[in-house]
Amino acid sequence: MNKNYLSIDIGGTKIKSAVIDRSGNILTRGRMDTPKNLTEFLTGIETIVEDVHGSIRGIAVSTPGKVNPETGTISFGGALPFLDGVSLKQLLAKYQVPLAVTNDGKAAALAEWWLGNLKGIQNGAAITLGTGLGGGVIVEGKLIQGAHFQAGELSFLLNATKRSDAPENAEQPNNQGLTLQQLAGFSGSAVAMIRRSAQLLGLADLADGEAVFDAINQKEPQVWALFTAYCREIACVILNVQAVIDLDRFVIGGGISAQAIVVEEIDRQYQQLLASLPILQQTLTKPEIQACKFQNDANLLGALYHFFLEHEMK
Repeated sequence: MNKNYLSIDIGGTKIKSAVIDRSGNILTRGRMDTPKNLTEFLTGIETIVEDVHGSIRGIAVSTPGKVNPETGTISFGGALPFLDGVSLKQLLAKYQVPLAVTNDGKAAALAEWWLGNLKGIQNGAAITLGTGLGGGVIVEGKLIQGAHFQAGELSFLLNATKRSDAPENAEQPNNQGLTLQQLAGFSGSAVAMIRRSAQLLGLADLADGEAVFDAINQKEPQVWALFTAYCREIACVILNVQAVIDLDRFVIGGGISAQAIVVEEIDRQYQQLLASLPILQQTLTKPEIQACKFQNDANLLGALYHFFLEHEMK
């Protein structure tokens, strides 16, 4: 009997794949550019599957967008709008192996809960810092899906006021008075923070995160204030979630979380928020704030653990 599994992580720029064993050991890896349309996308996914079909016992998929895990149907698609309405379970049914599909933020949380820094935590959450804010929440030992499969969509939390550092050409309020700049996914965008910092530093490459964090770690004035304000935004997100759900631990993922100063400053900003308003400190128990254990492999591992929950642990 085949003992290994294929896990696929669909990202906005890359599709990663891996053959993984039951214990979470990655045996082989693959990587390709993410196609820009549905036809090329399906061809790419089928190529990945056909390369290992016959030697696997199941397929696990992590994808952007709102996902109905029962049907494998993706809604919206996030950075890949052509996935809206696509059911990967139906499209890959011809391979006649069990398949499970989950949202990428939820996959990250499941990876940490299975083998990472949420292991043994009955009430916790993962927040991934990237283009927006991904998330997954574990309550009483169970991943929350929500009534409409959208629990953990932290990018859509609202800020009450427009950011003071928004670009001059930022979107103007609509009739309801809201702008994209008031979404946590905008103010909490690590990609936007890196780009803005690179501009302030006069870097030629606006995506040069390494140079940006060299400056941040040296607390250079051009970027330190921007960085601390960014970390305060994330601390506010954590505090808001904590007020509603009351968790023991938050783990922070995404590429920039590899920088120790990120989690350190988010934790410091969270403590400053509590200290600035005594009723918060008196009422809300502070959760632990740590870095995720897994970075680039989180979605691959979490998608597989979701597969286990759906097919092998019922």
